[in-house]
Amino acid sequence: MDAAAGSHPYAIELIALTKRYAQGTPPAVDGIDLRIAGASYCCLLGPSGCGKTTTLRMIAGYESVTSGDILLEDRNITVLPAAARGTAMMFQSFALFPHLSALDNVAFSLKMKGIAMAQRHQQARDLLERVAMGHLAQRKPGELSGGQQQRVALARALITQPRVLLLDEPLSALDPFLRIQMRAELRRWQKELRLTFIHVTHSQEEAMALADTVVVMNQGRIEQVGSPYEVYNAPATEFIARFMGGHNVIQTDAGKVAVRSDHMRISSSGDGASGIPGTVTDVEYQGSYVLLGLQAQDAAGLAEVSVMLPEAQFASQRYLPGEAVHLSWAHHNAHALHA
Repeated sequence: MDAAAGSHPYAIELIALTKRYAQGTPPAVDGIDLRIAGASYCCLLGPSGCGKTTTLRMIAGYESVTSGDILLEDRNITVLPAAARGTAMMFQSFALFPHLSALDNVAFSLKMKGIAMAQRHQQARDLLERVAMGHLAQRKPGELSGGQQQRVALARALITQPRVLLLDEPLSALDPFLRIQMRAELRRWQKELRLTFIHVTHSQEEAMALADTVVVMNQGRIEQVGSPYEVYNAPATEFIARFMGGHNVIQTDAGKVAVRSDHMRISSSGDGASGIPGTVTDVEYQGSYVLLGLQAQDAAGLAEVSVMLPEAQFASQRYLPGEAVHLSWAHHNAHALHA
């Protein structure tokens, strides 16, 4: 099966897309504009209630659009039924039919289209082989592990030959070890198939590991779009700096800045170092590094600050809860935040 994306530079374009569930209530999705490149891996990232799943369901055709447009390779699909869009959805629960074999689960949509059994089973077998599940084609979902069920769900989504694959928190039901393993497999499948994947997640780690493009959402709006590197190292707003983790938001005389925890410098208060004063509140050993929690005094008052120290550095200079210290950072490591 050749499911390669077309030559159009954007697989999906969202234009002033809005979803409002009831008149007079805040919109779940508030007039967002977004372009997602063809054959790319895009993660919609944000906390619960930010609008990411609603956005995905509107692209899929499972939620109606209040206003705005959805384009798939320049074709307006805003009001088309889900089956006519050229997208396929892979659900969080996998949504496999428990009474059907893996083979019949994968072939089900072709059965609904009236395709003969021999033909649909052959296509289903080919896809199950592609996701390393051919040897388990006759097993039912209850006889498969979580990772195996996910492969069946992926094959079932791919059998419709979609231009865009939509994934609604597909890893959240898996245990941590399997989640990391399946994360690598999703990325490999996306590269091999050259499909556009749009993946909803609330996990910053997952988005950073998988995405070419991260779209950070908050309260129905897009706060930032960029590569994982850009979003992590140059957060646009205080919300993103705090949500992504690993950053301190510090008020200086010139404004708010974000400084990564591993870019903070710490020294004993008695050594004459410049910087803002702080007090150690927590010491957490994390294996290769030690995470210090501190209460510091910045230009706005008291601030919660964290410092990540390599294990060897902490071993040579230990800090204890209650200890007074000075905190500082290099100018080039302070990223100015937008209001």
